[in-house]
Amino acid sequence: MSSQKVVLAYSGGLDTSVIVRWLIENHGVSVVCFAADLGQGEELSGLDKKAKDTGATKCVILDLKETFAKDYVFPMLRANAVYEGTYLLGTSIARPLIAKAQMEVAAKEGAFAVSHGATGKGNDQVRFELTYYSINPKITVIAPWREWELVSREKLLEYAYRWSIPVSTSKKKPWSMDRNLLHLSFEGGILEDPWARPPEEMFVLTVSPQKAPNKETILEIEYLKGDPVAVDGKKMSPAQLMEHLNQVAGANGVGRVDMVESRFVGMKSRGVYETPAGTVLHAAHRAVESVTLDREVIKIRDTLIPKYAELVYNGFWFAPEREALQALVDQTQQSVTGTARVALYKGSVTVIGRKAPKSLFDPAMATFEEDSVYNQADAEGFIKLNALRLKIRAALEKGK
Repeated sequence: MSSQKVVLAYSGGLDTSVIVRWLIENHGVSVVCFAADLGQGEELSGLDKKAKDTGATKCVILDLKETFAKDYVFPMLRANAVYEGTYLLGTSIARPLIAKAQMEVAAKEGAFAVSHGATGKGNDQVRFELTYYSINPKITVIAPWREWELVSREKLLEYAYRWSIPVSTSKKKPWSMDRNLLHLSFEGGILEDPWARPPEEMFVLTVSPQKAPNKETILEIEYLKGDPVAVDGKKMSPAQLMEHLNQVAGANGVGRVDMVESRFVGMKSRGVYETPAGTVLHAAHRAVESVTLDREVIKIRDTLIPKYAELVYNGFWFAPEREALQALVDQTQQSVTGTARVALYKGSVTVIGRKAPKSLFDPAMATFEEDSVYNQADAEGFIKLNALRLKIRAALEKGK
């Protein structure tokens, strides 16, 4: 076995299983497989044995669920990041953490290179490699999909059969899946037709909204400086909170998204996502912000949401511009402490209450009843000053 090591981001699926043997045969290296546990559950079962049976010398599996939730998902949720108005970035935010941990394993193992199973058409190759280079500019990256001739599923299966590589395939599920604490994504196969409705049997985390309970579920989510810390009065760690909300919201059919998105590499692609916890937390966070954030602060922050989401989607998590935006976002969140009450019902999330210990909502000011703190006559001058430019414009147009 070669003394040169490559650390492969490994899932145990068809692609990365084939890559283990391909790296050995075509690059003459020993392969260390790496998998990050970000909440994919049973998918990690038997991974160590499978990697070694395929030819890997070692398989490193790290439990990073709490790190993922606290240091990646929560900062992104504080920014209310949504890509193209729809996507809550479940896959995008996972890749930087996986790549960072992979690089740490590579350093510990003395590996000269890292590898991944992302295709040359997708976003993940960019997300992985931007992270690699931000950590070690001199690292060697081996991207098999940009080198090999195994350019179809059939050829991959033939290669796997030739080398007796244990892979599981199923014609009953002609799509690819990627799961973590924030979401479960589906793409490829029958989903490549953007007109085709996703089959109901595809979904895992959510029940069909039509089959969800006929009674709404009420939740109270407590926030501290922009981060959720408790549900219905029960304190939870970041990962525990997300796991709990995934179960409750999923049982109410909450979190399904079907979209055609713009990939960084230039093409359009169709993705279907289940994001139960993320959908609830996004709505609840906005609700607490509505009573704790100044109007002008909200305006400035909201203008930056598309850029922040784009940076995450395109793989620039460890770039200075994302870090600068995060600093601004986190400054705005110092006052975002309070509780949101939401109702989950057949796929929908409705905010039905919000409160905060330092709420900017003043009932005495906002009331439509008689009050002694607001002089309504003051509004006349306010309106006339704001109307001045409009009056000048109208006068000029009439003069013409």
